[in-house]
Amino acid sequence: MAMPPRRPPSSRLRCCAALLLAVVAVLPAAQAQAQAQAQAHWGHALGKVHFPVSCSAPARRDFDQALALLHHMTYPQARAAFAAIAAREPDCAMAHWGVAMTLFQPLWPTRPTPTDLARGSDEVAAARAARPPTARERSFIDAAAAFFDNTGEPGYWDRIKRWEAAMQRVHAQFPDVDEAVVFHALAILAVAPANHDARVNADRAAALLLPVYERNPDHPGAMHYLVHANDTPGRERELLGIVRKYETIAPDNPHALHMPTHIYTRLGDWPAVIRGNQRAAQAALAHPAGDQGQYVWDEFAHAMEYMVYACLQQGDDANALAQLRRLHDTPRLEPSFKTAFHLSSTAARYALERGDWASAAALPARVPDTLAWDKYPWPEGVTWFARGVGAARQGDAEGAQAAVARLAQLEDAARASGEDLFARSIRVLRLAVEGWRAQALGETARAGDLLAQAAALEAATPKHAVTPGPTLPAEEQLGDLLMQQHQPAAALAAYDRALKACPERFNSLLGAARAALASGDRARARSTLDHLLAISKDGPRRQAAEAWGREALEIR
Repeated sequence: MAMPPRRPPSSRLRCCAALLLAVVAVLPAAQAQAQAQAQAHWGHALGKVHFPVSCSAPARRDFDQALALLHHMTYPQARAAFAAIAAREPDCAMAHWGVAMTLFQPLWPTRPTPTDLARGSDEVAAARAARPPTARERSFIDAAAAFFDNTGEPGYWDRIKRWEAAMQRVHAQFPDVDEAVVFHALAILAVAPANHDARVNADRAAALLLPVYERNPDHPGAMHYLVHANDTPGRERELLGIVRKYETIAPDNPHALHMPTHIYTRLGDWPAVIRGNQRAAQAALAHPAGDQGQYVWDEFAHAMEYMVYACLQQGDDANALAQLRRLHDTPRLEPSFKTAFHLSSTAARYALERGDWASAAALPARVPDTLAWDKYPWPEGVTWFARGVGAARQGDAEGAQAAVARLAQLEDAARASGEDLFARSIRVLRLAVEGWRAQALGETARAGDLLAQAAALEAATPKHAVTPGPTLPAEEQLGDLLMQQHQPAAALAAYDRALKACPERFNSLLGAARAALASGDRARARSTLDHLLAISKDGPRRQAAEAWGREALEIR
């Protein structure tokens, strides 16, 4: 696989060192920087939100703008906007609350650093010291304090659960305040369990958010969190008008441009995924991250992976490689979990989707090796999965076993840190590699059982918002395995299950066509192949599919 050249380690190390050594201080230069970052967004459409706060009229106007940025999860820029208000008016208690609220990201895989937690505690203290005059403001500040309270040395998920309970109390106290409703809905989504019961939380959150949207159809939080609620199996076709509207409500905001593509990905609408993420990537590059704007925000990497994924499902491997290289060649990438995941995942996907087993097996274990990988077991696990599958598909059982062993360690590390969703996702990867290793050893029954276990666990595990989908759907892999084992009818059923969960995937469609023909269903084979050719772009994989159709189905 042609991989992009990596930047010299020193540049990445400097990036990481800059992040780890940053000291948060309110100095004139920092205030000026925050003001400049905030002003960069003041002319942008962001939707309409109004939350009365006990500050000056100019501060109230700017507060609503900063709050809109927060609802769009534009965290670095929202932090700068809130900090600019607090610098001008230290007694504006809710500006300090706003800064604190940007220091944890409830639906993202990033986790606050000790510096973030300390700053959040300081901002909550400053908010309380400002003696906010209304019970509503005090309640919101208390809810933020529930997250940053260090009593009992809480882990991240303990903090999130405390925040959700506190937001539930705020909502009960102020049921008619839109911000109480939308933040409670966000918190409900944040505490969704790492199993099939996550749908319950999505339904609860949507039920709270819809009345807010009906009162204010331009509310950025109501729209955004409804899209997150619908990024759930069974809900992906609901409220598509709101999904499409959210794509237009903030045309300069990277996350607002990107978020609807979560739903388009679930629907297999690849042109819409590419269009939205092209715009999101450009918007992310236009607005650097970090208190000093020193990084390319990880929203850029997030958009790029969704774009690479969509290109691969169209069979447009040349464009996928171009976008992969663009991502890996971009300097000053923010050293975060999201960036690590997308660097690892795009490289793995590019090899695996094309069936380039040799390149998959040869991927560097940590891409790039200068990130603090010990904090990121799942991103590393994606690479080991690719290495293991690549090895096993070439008959290298020993190489596959090395991957299985490392995946087991990473799964244990994720679970020990309280990250159950990460651990379950890594376990799916490990079971799949074990299955392919068993096949390489001739243990066909065990291979099928292991991949069936992987598929069942994957179906019962919510897709994390960081990823467009499984690295390789386990049902698709099961279909591939069953075709190798000359069980085409069972393979077709597996491909159909894969396509129900992940529609319009190139390899699942082609696999289904081949399995249908081998099962004697020539009409199904032809219609499936016709559909694949209609939605894909010219390239080696499409050409190979056409050649197969000419030979096997006599398509001219």
